[in-house]
Amino acid sequence: MSEEAGRSADRTERKELPIERGFPIERVNEIAEKETRAKQWYRPIYTMHKWWARRDGAVFRSICLYSLLDDPEMVDVYEPGDNGDLSDFGGGHNNVENLIENVDLADPESLWELYPKDVRIKNKKILDPFMGGGTSLVEASRFGVESDGYDLNPVAWFVSKKELDAGQTDVEELEEAFQQIKQDVAGEILQYYKTSCPNGDHDADVMYYFWVKELDCISCGSTVPLFKDYRVGKGRYENDDKYNVLCPDCESIVLVDDWKSHSTCDDCGHEFVPSEGTVDRGYVCQDCGQKYGILDGTQEQGKAEERLYALEYYCPTCDSNGLSKSDVKGYKSITEEDISLYEEASERWNSSEELRKFVPSENIPEGIKTDSTLFEGSIGGGHNVLRHGITRWTDMFNERQLLCLSILMRSISDIKNNNLREYLLMNLSESLNYNSLMSVYNPAYNKNTNIFKSNSFDPPTKPVENNVWGTKFGTGTFTAMWDMTKRGVEYAQAPTERYIDNGETRESEPFNQPIGRDSSIHCGDARNIEGNNEYDAVISDPPYYDNVIYSELSDFFYVWQRILLKDEYEWFEAEKTPRDESIVANPAAGKGEAEFEDEIRQAFNSISKALKEDGVLVFTYHHSGVESWGELLSALCDVGFEVTATYPISADSNKFFEGEAVEFDIVIVARPAGDRQPVSWNSLRRNIVRTAKQTHQRLTEDRELSEGDIGVIEMGRAFHEYSKHHGEVQRDGKVMSAKEVVDEIYGIIQQGSDIGEVDVFLDLLEIDGPTYSDLNMLTRGTSANPDEMKEIHLYRMDSGEFILGTWEDEKRLAYVQERVSEDEDGLTPLDKAQFLRHRYEHGKSIQDYLEAWTVSDDLRKLCDELADASGDDVYRRILGGDRSIGDY
Repeated sequence: MSEEAGRSADRTERKELPIERGFPIERVNEIAEKETRAKQWYRPIYTMHKWWARRDGAVFRSICLYSLLDDPEMVDVYEPGDNGDLSDFGGGHNNVENLIENVDLADPESLWELYPKDVRIKNKKILDPFMGGGTSLVEASRFGVESDGYDLNPVAWFVSKKELDAGQTDVEELEEAFQQIKQDVAGEILQYYKTSCPNGDHDADVMYYFWVKELDCISCGSTVPLFKDYRVGKGRYENDDKYNVLCPDCESIVLVDDWKSHSTCDDCGHEFVPSEGTVDRGYVCQDCGQKYGILDGTQEQGKAEERLYALEYYCPTCDSNGLSKSDVKGYKSITEEDISLYEEASERWNSSEELRKFVPSENIPEGIKTDSTLFEGSIGGGHNVLRHGITRWTDMFNERQLLCLSILMRSISDIKNNNLREYLLMNLSESLNYNSLMSVYNPAYNKNTNIFKSNSFDPPTKPVENNVWGTKFGTGTFTAMWDMTKRGVEYAQAPTERYIDNGETRESEPFNQPIGRDSSIHCGDARNIEGNNEYDAVISDPPYYDNVIYSELSDFFYVWQRILLKDEYEWFEAEKTPRDESIVANPAAGKGEAEFEDEIRQAFNSISKALKEDGVLVFTYHHSGVESWGELLSALCDVGFEVTATYPISADSNKFFEGEAVEFDIVIVARPAGDRQPVSWNSLRRNIVRTAKQTHQRLTEDRELSEGDIGVIEMGRAFHEYSKHHGEVQRDGKVMSAKEVVDEIYGIIQQGSDIGEVDVFLDLLEIDGPTYSDLNMLTRGTSANPDEMKEIHLYRMDSGEFILGTWEDEKRLAYVQERVSEDEDGLTPLDKAQFLRHRYEHGKSIQDYLEAWTVSDDLRKLCDELADASGDDVYRRILGGDRSIGDY
């Protein structure tokens, strides 16, 4: 049953927006990829505090540019810099009009000329009903438009608030507040992060303390340290080809050539293999060999104990005395002095009743991210932090961390100015990412990692304790986070824009429009927005099924922020963030896909009412196949929208780097629908086929897009054709659902782009240094599946490195050789070609195989393609181009 709003937009009268006619995804992705890798330099405002699945600012700036510019008389363009004005741009409003008018599907880049300019747009008001980390509001405010943002989550509200406050915050006053904190507590905290310097009779600063959890053997009672391996950290400087490891016998730090090979301790002579620890799908007793599950042991024995075993230090004294870098910074074993210092901090914490009000007192709530065994349904992965005996938020920290964090919180609470106090609180909150015993040390990169590296709570067996205040080196300390906070506020005062000019990345002069003016935010539900025919545009990034359980994850920050905010804002009064009201598929809240679809539909209905009749809805969406397309299209059309365009944008680059098989994100453009007319499916199908072919032709004239990218854009044009007739499409006397139509559209689009796994492999061969991002891009909209390609070893990830499954790759070769020996009938042409190529390389006969297999046209064609793609002409010759080869 349709919930369509009671109005109809006249398509003939409203202006077609630039974003409906075209979008420069090549330029957007080019700059967004760079921003993803270096947010602290491109848009430091977004590095002030964590928010999950945050889209790049470049993406939303581009969306604003192409969505909000429709009337050149309402647009002013300034050259960035102190003296920039409209005349510097050249051509004035007439030129702006030309740039707007010239945007089309085949060449959308005319308006891109304004991307690095200081553009102001008058008489526009936008809404983001799911503001999350505030990216859309920040980017819209840079255009001078009025904006409203809503989010049910108090942490999202707080983070967005401080981003938007930044442009109106005095940087000098903020620095003075930080200096007050520094004077008040820096020395008091740093006294607990000292160790004897190995190079003389003085102290060094501790950067990180290394801890290991221990459980008892269920057979002999011995204490078992839970080391998966004995790595401490990669060697640096002159030892950058070596590894620092822990001797499991005497616990000395030893520098070895290879942490995966047999090594000998220099101190005690013990021989061991550093890669072979006591943890392998359970823990193994070194004394009796008994193996047992870590979670089982924890359930029986209680929360595992932690023990200090090493530290990383930096010595300012040695640094100032000009010693070598290897002497200034390094690793060392724990001494009694180090243990005594921890005990001193622990004793003070346990006797400091007054400080306890500055750390959270709440229990960790039961949830799908904290104990997934308590609920029916799953979101993938094992989530069981509660079953590890971590039941209170303070259980995620040791007593030294609680002491130092509480000292900081108490000092922050004494700052009189609300705005300045909130920035310092946010700074501490962000540093919690790296200051709990839920963090681990990355030995390959010699630094700690944040708690949400996997968007879940994963209790490590080897936690790392950071220096809470911080020294000259180290990641995630309070002072390191302060540098990011200050840089973010400075950026908000006079933001710049980085862009690419003739292949070179450049940075503009500062803009004169600060961030956050005319912006207001609300801690509330998108379904309860009361606006009616109020907004020119809705620009957002809505939640996607169970992609991120924001409420449960954000509680980690919320309970700390609540300490100083519960008396200031009513939405910080509850002990946890809202659960039941959150629009997300969460089994812990009794909500699955059906509930999510119903709630997101309600939100779209509220948005439809709030939007002006000629307004536009533009949002990013995580695409995962034909089913979600149908659900999304149905929800939009039911509440009175028609989809007018879709564009692919890069997915989460961090996942690319980690080698996860993720889908890509899309930009959806929708407008209020006009009157819908009935149509037969056969008639609509012809229109869709025609539209898809025309779109494909226009996109391949002058643009270099992958078939997958083209397919997504074709899909948007096809959806537009359908949207005009939603609920009125007849086939065999029955009305077709949106999902049924999407199934058919998928088939139509894929007929023109039937690209398989081997085709993608050939494309990757032609790329110099292919990456997982290339794989993901090349498979978009095709029949090729990254998971299937991984299954047959056409690629693999090794320590974050993307490795293509060529004939030289040992994993791919082993797979092919096994198939040759077991299933000759099932061999693919690629299997045969790579097998023959490898035998030739090693001087082995291939004649018997050529005779047994016969040289099919498919095999010969593939060998020609392999030769062209790789530049390796041997592929052609092994099939008869060089007769002598078969005689080897």
